[in-house]
Order: sequence, then structure tokens, then C-alpha cells
Amino acid sequence: MEPGMLDRESAALYAGWFKALADPTRVQLVTLLANRGRPMSVGEIVAASGVGQSTVSHHLKALAEVRFVLSEQDGTTRWYRINELCVSRFPSAADVVMGRQVPAPPDCAPDECPDEEDRSQP
Repeated sequence: MEPGMLDRESAALYAGWFKALADPTRVQLVTLLANRGRPMSVGEIVAASGVGQSTVSHHLKALAEVRFVLSEQDGTTRWYRINELCVSRFPSAADVVMGRQVPAPPDCAPDECPDEEDRSQP
């Protein structure tokens, strides 16, 4: 491999992250959850975002697949929150493309990303 070239495994992980954020609605949902600072139900996310319930659910599923969003079931309500561990290690697109030093990819593959410490529900 050429010096300075990102290894294939890391490139695939980053590509999955970029793909997950390739939709403006997903970026808005990540921003909403990050800024809210607490778990939110789909209903709360729909009300805050103005996006339809089925669209929100679709995008939350895509974000959960790359572990940017974590969910917890509480009775009949599913609570969604940002996964700060994975999101905080997300490199900027410019850093990756320009070959700048980026943090090592965390184990944020769908089956490997450790959940953050359990938080109590709102």
C-alpha cells in the first residue's frame, strides 16, 4: 500500500459513516439529538424536526446501523440518543480526503461499537 493511503478497512468504515450522513435530514437529526442532550422519542423528534414519522423512523434506522444513534426500549416508547463515542471520533471529510492524521476509527461497526454508559430516561 502506498504510504499515506488509508487502509481498506478504515476507508470502508469511514465510507459507511459518510453515506449515513449523505442525507440532509439525517444530518439534521444527528444535530437535534446532539444538541438536545437527552434521549428523545420518535414523536418528540417528529415534532421538533417537522419531518414525518415514517421518514424520521427510516433515517433513525440508517443512523443506528452505523451506531451514530442508540436506542432503548422503555415500555411502549423507544428512546433515541446520540452515541457520543462514535460521533466524537468522526473525522472531517477534508481530513480524510487530504490524508491528514485522523483519529483511529473506533470500534463503531454495527456489532462492535460499545454503548455508552447507561443513562436514566428523561
